[in-house]
Amino acid sequence: MTADDPERIEPRTLKGFRDYLPGQMIPRERIIDTARRVYRSYGFAPIDTPALEHLDVLTGKGGGETEKQLYKFQDAGGRWVGMRFDLTVPLARFAAQHLAELGTPFKRYHIATVWRGENVQRGRYREFMQADFDTIGTLSTAADVETALVIHDLFLALGFSEFTIRVNNRQVLTGLLQRLDLAGKAVEILRAIDKLGKMGPEKVQAEIVEVAGATADQAARVLSMVSLKGENGEVLRQLDGLVEGSETGQQGVSRLRDLLAAAIAAGVPKERIRLDVSIARGLDYYTGTIYETFLTALPGIGSVCSGGRYDNLAALFTSQQLPGVGASLGLDRLLAAMEELSMLPKSATPADVFIPFFDATRLHDYLRLAASLRQAGLGVELYPDPKKLGQQLSYADRRGFRFAVIVGGDEFAGGTCQLKDLADRSTATVSIAESVRPLVEEIRRRKSA
Repeated sequence: MTADDPERIEPRTLKGFRDYLPGQMIPRERIIDTARRVYRSYGFAPIDTPALEHLDVLTGKGGGETEKQLYKFQDAGGRWVGMRFDLTVPLARFAAQHLAELGTPFKRYHIATVWRGENVQRGRYREFMQADFDTIGTLSTAADVETALVIHDLFLALGFSEFTIRVNNRQVLTGLLQRLDLAGKAVEILRAIDKLGKMGPEKVQAEIVEVAGATADQAARVLSMVSLKGENGEVLRQLDGLVEGSETGQQGVSRLRDLLAAAIAAGVPKERIRLDVSIARGLDYYTGTIYETFLTALPGIGSVCSGGRYDNLAALFTSQQLPGVGASLGLDRLLAAMEELSMLPKSATPADVFIPFFDATRLHDYLRLAASLRQAGLGVELYPDPKKLGQQLSYADRRGFRFAVIVGGDEFAGGTCQLKDLADRSTATVSIAESVRPLVEEIRRRKSA
């Protein structure tokens, strides 16, 4: 209710939730379309799952912080349900339920909304959209490599040239923990390492001592490994020595070496894919390769595309081994980053062409013209009211149209129109006497110039 009118409800949104105006929603949909196109180019097929799952499906794995952030409640039937906090756990349930009919390897993408009751911060909301892709049913390093290639192609397609895909392998840290007799505390240590960028090494080291019962020396050795820096080859050589004697650790280093070499061989520049031993990914279902993607111009916003290998996730739902690997594009965080970097066009319309309703006696002619341009593949909006031309062009400017096609009684009689380019304010007379083809070609020429 408002103070002025106790019967009227104040329009407002919940903290951590947001409305998307056309100027934000249009580029958001373009990102979705780009992700869909890149995923399909690698053979990933679309699926969808319910927003609500049985609570035990969501809480059976992940645990800890994830469960605290879960939106959960009893439905009308008294069942405990939860809103999905990511698209990976529902995928595990989906795979266990349907994979017999789908077969393996199964490559899927899923673009949908998820919910987490976490602290709101820059680029992070409680309701947001993810654009996931995953390969289920193979342990092959080729699937891990392809995941990196998809991320690389996706960011190029989105218009980025300066970004870094950081990779690590959970087996490497597991190998070190085995050598330090801390393997039983891997989950606690992984979650502490995941906070390295926020808390700094001293606080993370103290947390490892506190939550894992490690000695100060053990914690220092863990921090020493995750703090390794340098060229990929140099870090790999240092890791070889640190995990020597641990089969798991050596396998992790070997898989990282193969992944990096294959990605570079496939055309990823070495500066765009880096080995970063500090990458831990706090969720405990990851078992092998892990990925985080950072924008060079805006590293503080965090990873905008993350994922990894989760060989045991579906064991919650089936005795069949269903290994998987994939990644998730944080669409809304990326959108916030692109806004900050001024990468989004200032437009509140998906159409390029605006037709003013200039002559009140010619509605049918305007409708035919608009229909002809749409049939030629252009987006067209016809103004609904025969107002003054200046008012209509002001509307077109505010909405961000690129072109206005101005036709009055004289133009209709002469079979011409005035094409106004609202970007550079130039005007050209174009024939529409026999068809709109000359007009369409002129619009396309100017768009591509």
